[in-house]
Amino acid sequence: KCTKSWECKDSIYCCNQTISEIFQPYQFEDLFHQRNSPVAHANGFWSYYNFIEASIQFQPLGFGTTGGQEMQMKEIAAFFGHVGSKTSCGYSVAPGGPLSWGLCYNHEMSPSQSYCDQYDYIYPCAPGVEYYGRGALPVYWNFNYGVIGDGLKVDLLNHPEYLEQNATLAFEAAIWRWMNPIKKKQPSAHEVFVEMWKPSKNDTLSKRVPGFGTTMNVLYGDLVCGHGDIEGMTNIISHYLYYLDNIGVGRKQAGTNVTCAEQVAFNPTPSSSSASS
Repeated sequence: KCTKSWECKDSIYCCNQTISEIFQPYQFEDLFHQRNSPVAHANGFWSYYNFIEASIQFQPLGFGTTGGQEMQMKEIAAFFGHVGSKTSCGYSVAPGGPLSWGLCYNHEMSPSQSYCDQYDYIYPCAPGVEYYGRGALPVYWNFNYGVIGDGLKVDLLNHPEYLEQNATLAFEAAIWRWMNPIKKKQPSAHEVFVEMWKPSKNDTLSKRVPGFGTTMNVLYGDLVCGHGDIEGMTNIISHYLYYLDNIGVGRKQAGTNVTCAEQVAFNPTPSSSSASS
């Protein structure tokens, strides 16, 4: 086991380079260079140092520290591919291009509902609290705030607003979701991406294979996957490839399994499981 100063302690993964050794502040600025523009909604909120601080509890678990430097950089780009696409206010003719506007938001601007599942008795909705999307990988619904809050030992169920008040915590919630499976006996997005996960025969038949494509399946299921090349999926992929280029790895290293267009969801939503796609 190795320790790398304050950033990565007492883990075999800390024997690799830490995130701050391979991913510099100027690269973060390159990826998200429009985030502090006057029209960005979360102007002044997100920073490189919030991200590094948030990563400290996860680097010993392998986040951004698994494999050699190329895999480490690819995982950072993959994680940010999701974050950037979900927090972007880019559009086709936006200054700097549509992919340079990640981390524009830290919360959903016009929630269509309060996202309270009244039938969840494990994580009941707090009175008067709304569970609309907040954070770097936006968290929706009381049960998700409850699970992630338990994982981080922070009371997000009663205080979901913390994710739009504290950028480090918002990144921690996103990395926690990246590092943990949605259900037991399923892989996390991290395990799928760094190829620690071995698909079962059923996974292979469902076209679920290690790589970036299956991270979308883990995180969003059939909201994004199994519907061909829909915009919700291609937008995430576009951010990932753009970030690979920007941090110097290059999109040619993305590999072959980048899409989930034909994958069966790990956790089909009840309405879609019986519907034909």
